Amino acid sequence: MNALDAALNFHQSSLRVRAQRQELLAANIANADTPNYKARDIDFNQAMADALNGNVTDNSALTNTNVQHLAGNTLENSLSQALYRKEVQSSADGNTVDMDVERNHFTDNALRYEASLTMLNAKIKGLMTAIQG
Repeated sequence: MNALDAALNFHQSSLRVRAQRQELLAANIANADTPNYKARDIDFNQAMADALNGNVTDNSALTNTNVQHLAGNTLENSLSQALYRKEVQSSADGNTVDMDVERNHFTDNALRYEASLTMLNAKIKGLMTAIQG
C-alpha cells in the first residue's frame, strides 16, 4: 500500500460502511408496512474494524483466475452480516420497524457520512498543498 492509499484508507472505508448502513436503514423505512419484515442494521464499529483490518468475509466465493484481477473481499458482503434489530414495540403483523428509531438512525448516519466527506475533503486539500508546495 502506498502512502496515498494509507492516508485515505480510513476515510474510504468509513464512507463505504456508512453508505451500506444507509441502504439498510432505507430498506427498513421502505418496508415499514410489510408484514413480518424484520428491521436490520449493521454494527458500524465491527464493520469498520473489519474493513480496516481486511477481515471482510466473502460469502460469494469469488476466485481470481488472473493475477490482474482485483481481490473479491469487498465490503458489500457486510450487508450479508446485517443483524436484526431488537424489537422496540411489538406489532400485530410481526413487523419490527419502528419509524422513529429508523428515522433517527438514518439522520444520524447521514450526518456522519457528510462529516466523513468533509474530513476526506480536508485531507485531500492538505495533501494537495503538500504536493504543490
